[in-house]
Amino acid sequence: MEQKLHTPEGVRDIYSRECETKLALQKKLSTVLHLYGYRDIQTPTFEYYDVFREEIGSTSMQELYRFFDREGNILSLRPDITPSIARAAATLFDGEDFPVRLCYAGNTFINHSSYQGRLKENTQLGAELIGLDSVEADAEMIAMVVDGLKRVGLREFQVSIGHVDFITSLMEAAGLGEEESREIRTLIANRNYFGVDELLDGKNVEARIREAFHILPELVGGEEVLEQASRYSPDAKARLAVARLSHICRLLKLYGAQDHVSFDLSMSGTYGYYTGIIFRAYTYGTGDAVVRGGRYDHLLEKFGKNTPSIGFAVILDELMNALSRQKIRTETVHRNLLVYTEATGEQAVSMACAFRKKGRNIELLKRDPEEGRAGYEAYAQRAGASVLLFFRDDGKIEMKNLLTGEERLADMGNQG
Repeated sequence: MEQKLHTPEGVRDIYSRECETKLALQKKLSTVLHLYGYRDIQTPTFEYYDVFREEIGSTSMQELYRFFDREGNILSLRPDITPSIARAAATLFDGEDFPVRLCYAGNTFINHSSYQGRLKENTQLGAELIGLDSVEADAEMIAMVVDGLKRVGLREFQVSIGHVDFITSLMEAAGLGEEESREIRTLIANRNYFGVDELLDGKNVEARIREAFHILPELVGGEEVLEQASRYSPDAKARLAVARLSHICRLLKLYGAQDHVSFDLSMSGTYGYYTGIIFRAYTYGTGDAVVRGGRYDHLLEKFGKNTPSIGFAVILDELMNALSRQKIRTETVHRNLLVYTEATGEQAVSMACAFRKKGRNIELLKRDPEEGRAGYEAYAQRAGASVLLFFRDDGKIEMKNLLTGEERLADMGNQG
C-alpha cells in the first residue's frame, strides 16, 4: 500500500504555485510562437514504435518506454515530440507547397538510468517550420528562442549555434569510421580534448586536420570565430556551413537578437536526425540546456514526404529551475479568498459573482462564527492567495493584501 502513495522514480507531482508557474510560462511562450504565425498541433502521447526506431535518430532503444497493444503492435511513449510532428506533417500536409508553421506543448518520456538522477518525464514546448530550407528560416527560429526567453523574464542567457557539417567534415577528413566518429563526438561534447588527441594518435591524420581539431576549443565565441573557422574548414562543405552561420548572424542583428547569440563550431547534434544548423540555449541555475534545436532536412523522408524542416524545444522543467534559482518570479493569476459566515452568505455569493463577472478569481470559504481570522489567513498564505476578504458579522469586510501586508476595511457598497 505504501508504494501506491509515492510516484515511481523519475516522475513527480506538480501542484499549487509551481503548477501555476509552469502553466503561466507555457502561456507566455506560446504567445510568442503565435505572434510569429505558428499554429498549434497536438500529437499522441504514444505512437507505434517505428516512429522512434533507432534509425530515426531520436533516442536509444534502451531508453524507450515500450509496450504492446491488444493486437500485439509495439508502441512507445514519445521520448521526443519532433518525430511525432514529422509523422503528422508528412500525412496531414502532404500536398502543401507553402511552409507549415506548427507549435506544441506536451510531455516526453525517457527511461534514463537511475544513477543519472534526471527526470524521466519532462514537459517540452516547441515549434517546427516545415517546408523551408533557408537562412531566413534558421534566423527566425533562433529569434523566436531569444524573444521567448526574454518574455519569461530571463536576461542572462546565450543561444549557442553550430553546424553539423563543420564537425562532420573534420571527421571525414580524418578518415574516422562510424564508431570512432561517435566516440570523438562524445569526447568533444565533454570537452575532453586530451582524449581526442589520443584517439587521433592511432590514425594517419594530416597535420592541418589535426590542427583543426586542436583549435576547436577556440572556435567558441562571437562573430569573430567564424572567420577563423573558415580558415580551418577542411572542405567546401565545411566552408558553406560557416558561410551560412555568417549570414544567419547578419539576419539576427535585424531581429535585435545578436547580444544573446554565440557560435560553437565544436557542437554536434544531440539527435541523429540533425542535418544543418544546431543550437542550444543556456543560462545559469541549471546544468543543462533550456532549449535545444536544429535543422532536420531528411527526417520527414522517413515518413514519405521529402521536405526540409527546422525546429526547437524548450525544456520547461529546466527553464523553471533556472528562473527559480535566479529569483525571477513568474506572474500568475491573482487569487482572492473570501471567508464568510452563515449570516453573510447571501452577500458573499453576490460579491463573488461580481468579482467573476469582472474576470477576477475568487474562492469562497464558509466559517463558523466563533472562528477568528488567523487560521484563514494562514491557509490563504499556504494556498498562494493574493488577497484575503474576511466577512465580519456586522457585514463589514476586512481586506488584507497578502503580498504587501496592506489592510483596510470595506463594506458591501464597494465590491471592486
